[in-house]
Amino acid sequence: MTLSLPPQDSPATSDPLGSLIRGHRLRIGLTQRELADLSTISVRAIRDLEKGKAQRPRKDTVRLIADALRLGPRSRTALEEAARRGPRAGGDLRRLSVERAAPPLPLYPLVGREAETGVVVEELASGAERLITVVGLSGVGKTRLALEAAARLHQAGLPVLWHSGDEATADCLRADDDPLPRLADGCARFLRGDGEAGDLPPELADVVGAIGGPGTVLVLDDVDTSGLDFGRLSRLLREFPVLRLLITGERPWSVPGERLFLLSPLEAPAPAAGHTDAAAVRFFLSQLRRVRPDIVPDAQGLADVAWICHRLDGHPAALGAAASWLAVCDLSTLRNIVDSDPAPLLDHLAGGPHGSRLQERVGHTLSALPAPYRTLVGDLCRLGDGEFLLQDVVRLTGRTLPECGRLIRELLVSGVVRSSADNGRPGFRVLCVVRTSAGAAAAV
Repeated sequence: MTLSLPPQDSPATSDPLGSLIRGHRLRIGLTQRELADLSTISVRAIRDLEKGKAQRPRKDTVRLIADALRLGPRSRTALEEAARRGPRAGGDLRRLSVERAAPPLPLYPLVGREAETGVVVEELASGAERLITVVGLSGVGKTRLALEAAARLHQAGLPVLWHSGDEATADCLRADDDPLPRLADGCARFLRGDGEAGDLPPELADVVGAIGGPGTVLVLDDVDTSGLDFGRLSRLLREFPVLRLLITGERPWSVPGERLFLLSPLEAPAPAAGHTDAAAVRFFLSQLRRVRPDIVPDAQGLADVAWICHRLDGHPAALGAAASWLAVCDLSTLRNIVDSDPAPLLDHLAGGPHGSRLQERVGHTLSALPAPYRTLVGDLCRLGDGEFLLQDVVRLTGRTLPECGRLIRELLVSGVVRSSADNGRPGFRVLCVVRTSAGAAAAV
């Protein structure tokens, strides 16, 4: 979907009435001059209303603008109410500047993901996409990617509203006294179907009207897309032409206009001589410094790290859990444990939200797959921990090539497999955390 951006001279903040007029004007593709001609009101008056300079227009002025915009009864009533209400008491909404509409601050620096972040930022900033859903296995780094993209979008001048789902990680800082997060939460409740079907939450209209500008980004982090209402999304995008959505979750929404963005684990190719600069290795070393800053890996240590990262498929949460065990063992011992039985290492030694929840959530992802997919995962696990090809799936299932292609795509989207090119040809690998969970489920 392509977003029509507003004029470059749009103010950073505007009155709610001006926001409504401007939003309706852009929705039907009118310039300020064309609206002025249709309404018989001067261009200057239209401009002053949209910028919030004229805060108490006459009733006739509002009626003429509503007629020119061809508003229906509900939209006309909202416009008239905004004109009667005027500026809010105390100017609270006017203080909701672009600087206040900022995303939470991440606690840790981003490692890798430059290419992925760049794509998300470019597509949302340009308006090339208005709905991006980032999917991937639990612990793969969806929230951290969204935080980085949101920070860069905010630096580029776009207000960012952030909503965290009930299961979202807490690796970021939110301002408790900032009303914007609460407004973002209201947007999320609206999309989940709360309230009357025909009514937009008034606080949403207020905040989008208050911050205005060249675009507003609403981030819904770690949400269950199956519980969102596409009809309400469509209305949001129609009512607010500058609004864009960035969603993270384990499953795509699968609605028209959605840009599906699959986030795979960090690159962790099979170790080779001198090949210790992969993103997964850099991430592991950052975790190592937090646990054991006294350890400075030598050449052999770096080789052990590269092997651990490869065996754990570059999965960030698995790497973080494994690195936590360096508090009680050295690198060579850790590598031996990963080689023999990595399952115990998938529980973070310090416990907490990043510990056993990883295996629990991976198990939930597996159980949610349709039976044919679960069967295929089990068959692939029995082949070993190496890569498999499309032809292997054809042989295992006896299905046609197109059917097997769709099976693999579904497993990629769910995050239980990742692309692999260890042998110089395109292949796939079942993630270590998935093999562990599948093995535990089979043993029950």
